[in-house]
Amino acid sequence: MAQVIKRALLTAFNPASYTASVLLLEATSTELTNVPIAFQADGSSTPLNGSLCAVLFFDEHNASDAVVLAVYSTGSLVPTPTPGRVTFVPGYRQINGDVLSAGSVSTYTLSGGSSGIPNRALGVLYKAYYSSSTLNSYVQLAPHGASDLSAYVTLGNTTSAGVAINGAGLLALDAQGRIDVRAQVGSCTLTLYTYGYVI
Repeated sequence: MAQVIKRALLTAFNPASYTASVLLLEATSTELTNVPIAFQADGSSTPLNGSLCAVLFFDEHNASDAVVLAVYSTGSLVPTPTPGRVTFVPGYRQINGDVLSAGSVSTYTLSGGSSGIPNRALGVLYKAYYSSSTLNSYVQLAPHGASDLSAYVTLGNTTSAGVAINGAGLLALDAQGRIDVRAQVGSCTLTLYTYGYVI
């Protein structure tokens, strides 16, 4: 049982099962499917179909006993934006003085458009501020559909009526780039900017 590494072209990648389909370069009519792929190929560095890859065969006579070790480029297929990093973009006002009624949840899409936040972003860097005429009011922010908004970001509490409360941080997004925002105790007027993202 000899181990061998062979070059191939990536023809498909399934991030849900962490498997790939590859076309062996030495036998271009042979495509292997459902080949496990190393975990460093995560959501931030999803391989591009047509990229070159290195496939390790633990037994060179058993094509089902293999793993894609690495996906690489010859320079023409580099992922954009750069994978696996926090990327800063120019500040963009996503929410502009919206009045949020106490207890109600508002949903906002932060990715796409002119925001500079790509649709597949996992989270955003944000700056937000709010004011309220009701003492002890606060604002909760979370990925859309979160079962417990209080488990994520809380800005507040107002100690004087009309005083602005500022905050900044990293906020998770749902798969469609959305967040939920809820004012608590009293109505709040909220402004939110984004200036970066995590893929």
